[in-house]
Amino acid sequence: QVQVVESGGGLVQAGGSLRLSCTASGLSFDDYMMGWFRQAPGKEREGVSCISWSGGSYYYSDSVKGRFTISRDNAKNALYLHMNSLKPEDTAMYYCAAAKTRRWAIDKTGPRFGDFTYWGQGTQVTVSS
Repeated sequence: QVQVVESGGGLVQAGGSLRLSCTASGLSFDDYMMGWFRQAPGKEREGVSCISWSGGSYYYSDSVKGRFTISRDNAKNALYLHMNSLKPEDTAMYYCAAAKTRRWAIDKTGPRFGDFTYWGQGTQVTVSS
């Protein structure tokens, strides 16, 4: 049984930092492209950042580019999102997701949600002004 579990969310002041973590079990982690998505109340789900199975390719949405860094540790089946210079508009539920592919096919339009098979329950990030 595949399980994807996020952690690390919380309340932080604008300009602060947080590190989100995600662990995935029940799958061959290095067969999967991994991604972080977020959804704020009343807004559509957004693809924030993705990383290829090897960690050699990355995608960042324009809204987080230069502030967020994605990384993974295949030995630990872990995915991370380092978030710096947080803004109130970053407030959302953040989800970790796994897509079974070693092919990097993400273009500037962002990840396709349908490619991601396994999703976590989410971790809340709230940035106060």
